Amino acid sequence: MNAIEVNDLSKRFDSFQLKKVNFTLPKGSIMGFIGENGAGKTTTIKLMLNQLWVDSGSIQIFGLDHKVDEKKIKNDIGVVLDEGYFYENIKPRQISKIMEKIYTQWDAPLFYDYLNRFRLPTDKLIKDFSRGMKMKLSIATALSHHPKLLMLDEATSGLDPVVRSEILDLFLEFIQDEDHSILFSSHITSDLEKVADYITFLHEGGIIFSESKDELLHDYGLLLCGGEDYKTVDKGDIIGHRESRFGHEILVKNKERLKQKYKGLIIDSISIEEIMLFYVKGEEFK
Repeated sequence: MNAIEVNDLSKRFDSFQLKKVNFTLPKGSIMGFIGENGAGKTTTIKLMLNQLWVDSGSIQIFGLDHKVDEKKIKNDIGVVLDEGYFYENIKPRQISKIMEKIYTQWDAPLFYDYLNRFRLPTDKLIKDFSRGMKMKLSIATALSHHPKLLMLDEATSGLDPVVRSEILDLFLEFIQDEDHSILFSSHITSDLEKVADYITFLHEGGIIFSESKDELLHDYGLLLCGGEDYKTVDKGDIIGHRESRFGHEILVKNKERLKQKYKGLIIDSISIEEIMLFYVKGEEFK
């Protein structure tokens, strides 16, 4: 059983459209969900949480319909949204009292353990927390009812590198039980390179790719060449292109095959962030 199955998901707004989005998150894995601001990542997450009405398509979570079985599904999901939804005039210890009335498996000792681990005060008003402290509080709350699935929207945003590393280790601990899964939307692609098993790239409301991270990094490459060599590159091999004063940079797929095809040219490895930037900001080839 997959943790999430999204099929032909569509949603139209006045100035934006989510267009037939398809992806699958296998159980026991982490999926990095990437794309520029306004690409539709948060909209997709809100559709999965039934916070927005689906125009067409289907969403299954744990093999269940996200609307028909919403209550059952949400009891097994931990959610961290970028905006944060805690009432700011309460304290963390009050959150535990509220959550134990919502979740059947709320674990107060585990919640306080996370607060201690994250060095968060139990008796300080949330409005006096920094952005990073609020994010850690959201993560602690999301994990403390023993969810099977975490849905994270910029969950490491606002955290310093040391704390981010600690949080990423926590996520890796979470999926050691192969019954647990994570959908992790983030602009910090270096975090995703460390922990994700799959990468789904959403651009202008549509899926560009949804692939294994290791295969993605193995398959894509950056071909570097000068002006004369650029003229010899088959246009069908060019996915993205940009030109600088140092020459041409070309995003390609099937890196190993093209190394044999263009033996005199350099084809380097490429990061997830660079792949995304080529699709979003790359120039049209001439």
